[in-house]
Parts: sequence; C-alpha cells; structure tokens
Amino acid sequence: MMTEFDLIKRFFAEQPVQRKDVLLGIGDDCAIVTTNEHKHIAVTTDTLVAGVHFFEDAEPRAVGHKSLAVSLSDLAAMGAEPSWISIALTLPKVDEAWVSEFCAGVFELAEYYNVQLIGGDTTSGPLSITVTAQGLIPADKRLTRAGARAGDWLFVTGDLGDGALALNYLLNKVEVESAYREQIIDKLLYPKPRVLAGQLIREYATAAIDLSDGLIGDLRHICEASNVGANIVLEDLPLSAALTETLPLEQAQQLALSGGDDYELLFTVTEDNKVGIETALNNAGIKHSCIGQLNGNGKITTTLNNQAVKISAKAFEHFSKD
Repeated sequence: MMTEFDLIKRFFAEQPVQRKDVLLGIGDDCAIVTTNEHKHIAVTTDTLVAGVHFFEDAEPRAVGHKSLAVSLSDLAAMGAEPSWISIALTLPKVDEAWVSEFCAGVFELAEYYNVQLIGGDTTSGPLSITVTAQGLIPADKRLTRAGARAGDWLFVTGDLGDGALALNYLLNKVEVESAYREQIIDKLLYPKPRVLAGQLIREYATAAIDLSDGLIGDLRHICEASNVGANIVLEDLPLSAALTETLPLEQAQQLALSGGDDYELLFTVTEDNKVGIETALNNAGIKHSCIGQLNGNGKITTTLNNQAVKISAKAFEHFSKD
C-alpha cells in the first residue's frame, strides 16, 4: 500500500519547473525561497471541495488545472507574476491513476506560467484541494481593491457568463447547441487565468479584482473597499454567441452579472489612463470591454439604453442560506 511519503515522492517531487529562486523545495519541513529586494510577495489561498466547486466525478486533470487556475487568477488581479505554490490534497483513498492525472493538470498549467510546487500536505478525508500561491510584484506597482475613485471607468476582460452557462447545461437546466458545448464546458473546467493582463493593467489601473463569484458581487468588493458606487451599462456587457443564442437577452445579462466562474479581471482606470490601458491590452490581443463608470454615491446601478433598470442578480456566497 502506498504511504503519504510514497505519494509525495512519486507524484509531486518530480515536476517540470525548477526555479532559481527556490533554495529548498519539497522534502523538508519548510520550503525556502529568495526574492529581489525591490519586489513584494503576494500570497493567496483557495480551497476547492468536491460537490461544491467541482463535480464528484469530475476528470482529475480538470480538477488539477482548476485548482491552480483559481489561485493564479487571484495573483493576476494583484498584478503579480506567479512564482511558487503549495498544495494540500485530501483524498478519500489513494487512487494512483486519479493522482497522476490530477498532477498532470496542475503541472501543465504550472509549466506554462513557470510556477514551482514547493510543498504542501496529503491527508485522508473527503476530497478537497487547498492551494497556496505566491507571486512577485514590483514594490510600487501592486493592485488592490481600494484604489478606485469616482469617475474611473470600469473594464472587464473576455466574455462573461459562459462558465455559468456550462454549469447550467451540465445540470440539465438549459439546452445548448452542440456547436457551443465544448467551448463553454472548457471555460468552466479549464479556466485561463488572466496573468498577462494583470501584469499589463498594473501600469494603469486604479483597482482590480478577479471574477469568481459573479460580476455584481465582486464589483461590490471594489466599491466597498474604495468607498464608491458604480453604474453598469447592460448593452456593453461582453456576451458570447453561445450565451446570447441560448438564452433571451435579459436572462443572458442576468447570468453575466451573477453567474460566477468567469475568472476574468474586473478593473478600474482613470480618464487619463483609459487610452493607455486599451492600447496595451489591444497590443497583447486581450479582449476587453468598458462596461460602466464609478460614481460617488456608494450604490451599484444598471442602465439599458440610458434608462435605469432594476436587477435581481446576486453573487455566490459560501454559508449563505439563500
């Protein structure tokens, strides 16, 4: 029978990334890393639980990918360069085939972003994965939720609502044309963190957050931290053909506002930096949309064709009774 240490040695100790700033990696009580004195370290931790964040029978490669992607998305929102990760993996039993595929999903994404696994833990229990990711930020360039000001423009990368649409399709709540199924399911199971976008916008943006729990809920975090309000222009929401050809426009907009699982970046920028940030993103081939503007009244509103529209969108929240 494979022990915890056998599991670590076989599946986690060997990996494609070996960074020069890792002085001591897997195999001791702690890892040791070093960094440039002109850079700060951003740290984030996310836990994914079977039956809550992914299906119990989800493909292990997809689980591995998403486990890392959600943490890299957090680093992207801070403008950080992903550097090191630790993984705490809780397994009901040692399934070597499952662990092998899980690691393949993790290491494929880690190699793409030059991220090294430097430690973690394995234990027995209900299936869950906790990832702690760390990244480097130039000392004077970090992004937070608290820098936005009234008058700033509100931007988002990519399209909104496809991940939530895929989830509804997999739960048999909506029918999606076959031409779009692979596209939206891939976005749900294999989200692509906006790491490059985060490093570009840190030169211009006043605040940023990644979209994991829905646009409205995550925008509210920026508004509360920055003491501002915002108006979202509904006709400017970036919606894919998969979404608009599956649902009536109003339902598509509602899903884009509250669906979650987008892992795009929501960010704010002053009038003076608006052209600069759009040029930088255009040059990198990163889709982005200006979807509204911040105000000083502390409220989030929506308009459609310059007319106020009431919304019922609500973000996902753990431990909520609703």
